[in-house]
Amino acid sequence: MCSPVRPAPPHPVAAHPSTWAEGSDGSTSGKGRLMSPKDASSRAKGRAGGAFTPARIAILALTVLALVFIFENTRQVKIRLLIPEVSMPLYLALLAVFVVGLCCGGYFMKRRSGR
Repeated sequence: MCSPVRPAPPHPVAAHPSTWAEGSDGSTSGKGRLMSPKDASSRAKGRAGGAFTPARIAILALTVLALVFIFENTRQVKIRLLIPEVSMPLYLALLAVFVVGLCCGGYFMKRRSGR
């Protein structure tokens, strides 16, 4: 007896869902295009790396150290803002400068990535 002709197995790259590029709405339901194996492997590495990259760990450690430094300095200080002189806890002044620095850094990083 003759056995029926079986179709060839799907391409190994096309069979894995992570190799399909996402559509504009984030779905892969037939709208995605086939990615090259290089793209698929770099995408898989991005997921496997997770949130704990060396740079993020260093930034987190510096942030924790800055916050510890800020909240350890609680005495009252006089701060001169151009003309008026303000008396306030040192930790509030340090925290304000820290937040301004975060905002400036975030702005320039966002602007840099937009090029």
